[in-house]
Amino acid sequence: MEFYKEITFKETPIGKIPTQWSVIKLREVLQFKNGERPRISEDGNVPVFGANGIMGYTNDFLVDNDFSLIVGRVGASGEVHLGEGKIWVSDNAIYSKSYDRAKVHLKYLFYSLKHRKLSQFASKTTHPIITQTFLNNFSVGLPPLSEQEKIVEVLSVVDLAIQKTDEIIAKTERLKRGLMQTLLTKGIGHKEFKETPIGKIPKTWKVVRLGDVAKLESGGTPSRQKPEYWKNGTIPWVKSGELNDDILYDTEEKISIQGLKNSNAKIFPKGTLLIALYGRGTVSKTAILGINAATNQAVAAITPVNNSFDPKFMQQYLIFSRNRLLTQTVNPSSDVGRTNIYLGSLKLLKIVLPPINEQRKITEILSPINEKLKTERKKKERLEKIKRGLMELLLTGKVRVKVN
Repeated sequence: MEFYKEITFKETPIGKIPTQWSVIKLREVLQFKNGERPRISEDGNVPVFGANGIMGYTNDFLVDNDFSLIVGRVGASGEVHLGEGKIWVSDNAIYSKSYDRAKVHLKYLFYSLKHRKLSQFASKTTHPIITQTFLNNFSVGLPPLSEQEKIVEVLSVVDLAIQKTDEIIAKTERLKRGLMQTLLTKGIGHKEFKETPIGKIPKTWKVVRLGDVAKLESGGTPSRQKPEYWKNGTIPWVKSGELNDDILYDTEEKISIQGLKNSNAKIFPKGTLLIALYGRGTVSKTAILGINAATNQAVAAITPVNNSFDPKFMQQYLIFSRNRLLTQTVNPSSDVGRTNIYLGSLKLLKIVLPPINEQRKITEILSPINEKLKTERKKKERLEKIKRGLMELLLTGKVRVKVN
């Protein structure tokens, strides 16, 4: 694929674009319509798109095009999706009923609107909204149709690679869940089992409270009003949002010795198991410290007493038991967005305790599949970074593909 070496630009209401491109309003090439409330069906095969993407399936359809552009109206207002073939669009979204195929490749518009981040244009109200009127009058830069098709071709290759990586991740996650279900309830090679308050487990395993076999401590935050507690800090300081259900090797912020001494922060050694006590989207996430580090008050360190458990085994067990953990340890007065785990309730959480040697064997079995997931997730991150870079270059005309 060839690219133009020299590109000339012109000034437009939406910024500089190549001189061969035009600026159009979406109403010139699209006919928009609000979605309608669907009848979700368990045996349906027609995808129902809402503001956030596919929200279920139905047996009927609103539109049957090669592609349909879908934009979140309320809720996830400004989120952009692409439907193919027969689809239904819910009443919290807007869709393109038809489009001018002589002027626009709809998948190009999809990429263009994703790149423009429509959500930033949603009305600044309690319930942000994107309207048909706004979309009709929204301006975009439009290359010739043949160039649109080439841009779509390039970005679709990356999309396909991301899709295949997603499929590998999903398959590996299913395998991991199955393995964890077997290893963390039946163990390795056991013949005799017993009933316990948390289910059937091998006869030689114990059920204990986490606080009976571990020391649990949370950290603290040095005063932000004291620059000397942060400036030139050398002590890694972990926030709950950094916990990744993996090993943590670095932190976004560092604190100073003064900050450590004048706060509830304390240094935990490499190998310590951490768990997020609260934080939007992070509560109950875990990490094993790959470095010595301090933590804030939203993170608890779980340290084994008398070598009672292997932290890597306990990390896998807490991930496996996440639903029960949240059900039994959450502060009921906390709001939905900031669900808090009580440290006292966490100490009372009942856990299984295999012999330490079996814990390590279980961890060894799970280790390769965890590494596989880590590798594929990093691959996906790299592909998404490549895609963002390509979108910035191709959808602004900074780089132009030649059309033969």
